[in-house]
Amino acid sequence: MDFKKILYPTDFTDGSAAARRMAAELARKYGSTLYIVHVLYDISRATGWYVPHVNLEELYKDMEKTANMHIRREMLEDLRDYGNIEYAVLHGVPAEEILRFAQEKGIDLIVMGTHGRKGLDKVLFGSTAEKVVRGSRCPVLTVRAPEA
Repeated sequence: MDFKKILYPTDFTDGSAAARRMAAELARKYGSTLYIVHVLYDISRATGWYVPHVNLEELYKDMEKTANMHIRREMLEDLRDYGNIEYAVLHGVPAEEILRFAQEKGIDLIVMGTHGRKGLDKVLFGSTAEKVVRGSRCPVLTVRAPEA
């Protein structure tokens, strides 16, 4: 199997860091384009509640600026010498946006972290990784966060 386009979605957690190292290694091995994506959670879409956009616009601008800064820092950590990288900050429900991005870009492999949540934590927060695995048309490699 040949992976020309690898997607690495990140939420900047320890689980994502482990997945980043794996995605970087695979991108180097296959000479792939590595897409780094962060999704800013759109509260109004996720909950269906009306949220005043006047206050949220400034919040999202600040969050997007911070996310772009984190992505550039991540790229420098594990990908200093790798030039075939594209990145994006998206808005919406993370699993939906990751799947949409993968479809639009023709991604061959998704490499993402998982938190291994259980019980009430999983019920309350769901599992983005699980939703991506279930909905993806391409292979998904999940990397579990190291135990604290």
